Amino acid sequence: METDHARLRRIHLLALLLAALSLLIVLISAYIRLNGAGLGCSPWPECYGQILAGGPHPHAGGVRVLHRVVASLALFLGFGLLWQCLRPQPLPGPKGSATALLVLMLLLTVVGVFSADPHRVWAGVINMLGGAVLVLLSWRTVLAARIDRPPAGVQSGAALVHAGLGFLVFALVLGALIGARYAAPACPTLPGCAEAAWPAVDGLAALNPIATVNAPAMLGDAGGAALHLLHRYCALATVLLLGLGAIHGLARAGARAVAASVLLLLLLQFALGVLTVLGGFALWLAVAHSAGAAMLLAAGVHLMLRLRATV
Repeated sequence: METDHARLRRIHLLALLLAALSLLIVLISAYIRLNGAGLGCSPWPECYGQILAGGPHPHAGGVRVLHRVVASLALFLGFGLLWQCLRPQPLPGPKGSATALLVLMLLLTVVGVFSADPHRVWAGVINMLGGAVLVLLSWRTVLAARIDRPPAGVQSGAALVHAGLGFLVFALVLGALIGARYAAPACPTLPGCAEAAWPAVDGLAALNPIATVNAPAMLGDAGGAALHLLHRYCALATVLLLGLGAIHGLARAGARAVAASVLLLLLLQFALGVLTVLGGFALWLAVAHSAGAAMLLAAGVHLMLRLRATV
């Protein structure tokens, strides 16, 4: 009869493969979405968001096929992973995250039917956030299936990381809204949007995800500027809080490697965010920024779990 140790090892390997596939899905999705919106087109920004006016999508072929193949393979592995967690008897550790991962995959499959219409804000937001959560849940399953998991201990130093993760989630939501509303050109300057340092009240209506867009939010759009400014403030709070929590984690042997990874990803994300704006929203920078956000979320949750588990 197979031991739980052997099952956990198989689950661990399957979850690692799913984490890699999930990150690949995020990269391909970001490339399709951002290139379809017009990032990298010339002349910028006049060509941005032409897909909203019924223009042709530049990737109706190979890249979309690759995305579907990778997503289908990930879904197949998701079923296999959950099966391994439940049969012949449930393993309480990885079962919860594997279940949530498969449910999310099925949800994103349904949402994908509505994503063909670029005017739907909610579909774009769910797809973008869903990709980041796919990476998170895959990595959470990897951690839950580890044989050498540390014992539970005193919750020490996790409060800053927890708060930083909260602001990171807000930043992810706002970034998704910027993408779904085609609002990249609304704020091409740093640190503020032209002369505005705080979002205008009339621009807060852009926070509504149940809306449709018919044209990109260009320079001077109050809603687009509000999203950019709020995103930047949340990103700054994330850097400060999550960074302080990671520095705290460097002093703890059980969390040192994860804390260093979080600090590295924070610096990388901050640099990518700044370079994306200063570089005129270059396509490859924007794609890297999207993938980096997903990795930072997974690493931040990993750090929080390590700080709670190490003494």
